[in-house]
Amino acid sequence: MKKTVLNELNDELLNDILPYWIRFAKDSVTSGFFGAIDNMNVPDTNEERSVVMVSRFLWTYSAAYSMYKKEEYLEMADYAFNYLHNHFFDVVHGGFFWSVNANGTPKVIRKQIYGNAFALYALSEYAAALYKAELDASNALDEASSSDKSDGGKSRKSSMNVINIAWKLYQLLQDKAYDSEHKGYYEARNRDWSWTDETKLSDKDIDCCKSMNTNLHIMEAFSALIMALGSIFGKKDFKVIDVQKALSMLITVHVECILQKNMHLALYFDRKWNVLEPNEISYGHDIESSWLLWEAAEAVGDMCNKKSVRQCVLAIAEVALNEGFDEKTGGMDNCLHPDGKRDSDRIWWVQAEAMNGFFNAWQLTQDKKYMNAVEKLWSWICTFQKDKSHGEWFNCVHKDGLPDAASVKGGNWKTSYHNGRVCMELLKRCGC
Repeated sequence: MKKTVLNELNDELLNDILPYWIRFAKDSVTSGFFGAIDNMNVPDTNEERSVVMVSRFLWTYSAAYSMYKKEEYLEMADYAFNYLHNHFFDVVHGGFFWSVNANGTPKVIRKQIYGNAFALYALSEYAAALYKAELDASNALDEASSSDKSDGGKSRKSSMNVINIAWKLYQLLQDKAYDSEHKGYYEARNRDWSWTDETKLSDKDIDCCKSMNTNLHIMEAFSALIMALGSIFGKKDFKVIDVQKALSMLITVHVECILQKNMHLALYFDRKWNVLEPNEISYGHDIESSWLLWEAAEAVGDMCNKKSVRQCVLAIAEVALNEGFDEKTGGMDNCLHPDGKRDSDRIWWVQAEAMNGFFNAWQLTQDKKYMNAVEKLWSWICTFQKDKSHGEWFNCVHKDGLPDAASVKGGNWKTSYHNGRVCMELLKRCGC
């Protein structure tokens, strides 16, 4: 990748994305995060707050700390963890509520497995960041007195404490959300983990027994958990092996049940993995799944057929490139509706995950068409998706380059996660 692009990614992360959310997302009155922020950076103080939003902040700033070792990032992660654990964690039945009111009281109390997957993803990354911080602090004590340590860590939980919370959540998901007969994970449960028919994530989704989206992000979370457990306990620890087995199963589910013959992911399923209608083609989820599948395969190693997974990964990426990427403008289309109507709006997370997915395909093949797509996507983002006046990225930009004024700049679905992650992912993969 061009050095100029890498410098721009680093600059975008450090000088726009990360400082933006520290400045505008935190609700100091409730010690939480605002559930909606408009394009002028004005928050809606009354909007409910989701576990997904808080978990994504926790993941981002934990990962940023691990990469840059800046205390302000770990302090932001601490802030997110405290809000997550104090207001979303169900002390009676375990797991995390879907949302809380602006004042921090529970609102939607069912156990949305998608939300718990993001909590697990974030807790895993936070534990890994804390472990690195503890190692650095221990090494520093050999050269300086303990009085030199930052005040930021005085009330901070230990990495062992957090990884144990993550491990217990993993065990709970295995016990309450896993379908041992037909494999994969259910969409939702009631607060007490009993069956519920009310499962849809949003008004854009449908009630279903299982979904691509939930199982995709459980796969993502398990990969992160394996890395965190391996760092803290060692790669041969029984916990690591247990999660690797679960992740290997989930890779099989994605390849054999969720991925269709046309190399697109179906979205909704019944318990036996029969596809439910309506089923649009989501170009963003397709390309995101391609690199997350490969990440999962790397995490389980010999427990899966990596050659077969690689073929699927590259087939998904090629179809996404041919059908979803707009070579002329450099943007990635949103989706193709069941009626054949194309949605060519450029959604922020789709652009970010397309960069991740096509870069991964380039690394596996060295095929220039994928690097060409990565660089054109970055050009589109810098030219149109970035809000040069008020910071961060626009949620939605039309194909003509005009932002959708009605779409919020931040909130329950849009945080620092997708665009922060693509900056960190590509910088790490390039050895920066």
